Amino acid sequence: MGGHVILFPFMAQGHITPFISLAELLHRRWPELTITIINTPRNIQSIQSSFPNSIPTIRFRSLPFSPSEHGLPPNTESTAGLSFPQFLNLFIASESLRSQFTQLLHQIITEDGGRLPSCIISDNFLTWTVDIAEKLNIFHSTLITSSAYGTAISFTLWLHMPKLPAIETHSLSLPDFPEINIHWSQLPRQLFVPDDNFVSKYSSFLQRQTLHCFKSNAILLNTVKEFETAGLRMLEKLIIGVPLFPIGPLLRQPSPPSSSSLSLSLSSSSCVEWLDKHSPETVLYISFGSQNSINSSQMMELAAGLEASEKAFIWVIRPPFGVEFTGEFKLDQWLPEGFEERMREKKQGLLVHAWAPQVEILAHESTSAFLSHCGWNSVLESLSHGVPIIGWPLGAEQFYNSMFLEEVGVCVELGRGNREKMSCVKVEKERVKKVVEMVMGGGEKGVEMKKKAMEISDMIRGALMEVDNGNGLGSSLHGLDEFCNLVFSKLD
Repeated sequence: MGGHVILFPFMAQGHITPFISLAELLHRRWPELTITIINTPRNIQSIQSSFPNSIPTIRFRSLPFSPSEHGLPPNTESTAGLSFPQFLNLFIASESLRSQFTQLLHQIITEDGGRLPSCIISDNFLTWTVDIAEKLNIFHSTLITSSAYGTAISFTLWLHMPKLPAIETHSLSLPDFPEINIHWSQLPRQLFVPDDNFVSKYSSFLQRQTLHCFKSNAILLNTVKEFETAGLRMLEKLIIGVPLFPIGPLLRQPSPPSSSSLSLSLSSSSCVEWLDKHSPETVLYISFGSQNSINSSQMMELAAGLEASEKAFIWVIRPPFGVEFTGEFKLDQWLPEGFEERMREKKQGLLVHAWAPQVEILAHESTSAFLSHCGWNSVLESLSHGVPIIGWPLGAEQFYNSMFLEEVGVCVELGRGNREKMSCVKVEKERVKKVVEMVMGGGEKGVEMKKKAMEISDMIRGALMEVDNGNGLGSSLHGLDEFCNLVFSKLD
């Protein structure tokens, strides 16, 4: 296959990682396929470092970007370190890349002797690229990096958002899925911002990207067909006439942070050595992702509940929500007095500052469960290793991922949100202790969750198998083949 595919992820690590994985997957399947990954300069520098061995058929191109022109801090080219209001600035700034992206495409076409790229695969937050692809007669696909279920709910909310009141007393049924009820605390965070102009701009951006997505020639999803049957049906109901191709899980080991912040973190070997000292399935892994955190009072209660449970844990700790990180971890202010020392002395807990080797931890036999914000990459990483989840969603489609996982039977939701007025579940010491013991204590609920997680692990791993018990490719590789056949049949 001698074609050329353009990949354009949104400027956030949770979106970039699946695109890197997709590039690697495409290269393994079709080594002769040319792949060009496009992004802003700093992101391209980081992406390129993810490919330590130079691959001639994988190229990297930068788009000029000036953060200061969009009200962003200097050197900001991704969501890392941004406050929630600043996310909107980056969203709007991403649309300003239209002319640079168009110019770069023309340059690439000229360099390739006038040959058009076979396909543009853009992020679901960069779907304005569909108009450019259409004008140049290039096949366009959107890669949705989140779950099918969560995306379907998010899409219907974004499309109907002006009609949805911010009700704080009961749940509401979804316009396109009346059988599904969501609580007011699971509505998009931007609805609750007092600034009407902010709400309008945020909603308009999401609506634009959703409607553009519906114009794509095809949609790729970072999920597994057998795992998300219901979610895929929901998306098919919304996106009529556009073929959907589940090709996940698109996973890889995330890169550690920059050297300046890495000094705050333990090495991968230190985490693994600590796990090696514990019996199989006895350790709780806790991480709320790289973008968010719980608030200070929740952090206190979580710590107290963990200590009371007497269960071993690794906690990737970040400053509380709303606290600006100055490079110094003030654990004495954020946690019960003497907590870290007691956990160290009792060998009960390991507190890791800022970053930990998540995949290595989840793959370790000592890991029993994952207390997670339910970001989709983390969900797939956890379930691919058969690790059940204690859910604490904090924003975006994480609320709906948690709903879905509870329905499937691999999750118990401990908390919801990190703002006092938005959380309908008050997380206290006793609740933490109860939920942790229920999931990890060897009772009926925990055993059933583990069994279900292992079944899903087999399902996820099977989706990317070259040969599945003599029945051919796994469902995701088959979906990727079908997608490529569609793309290249359009070129004949």
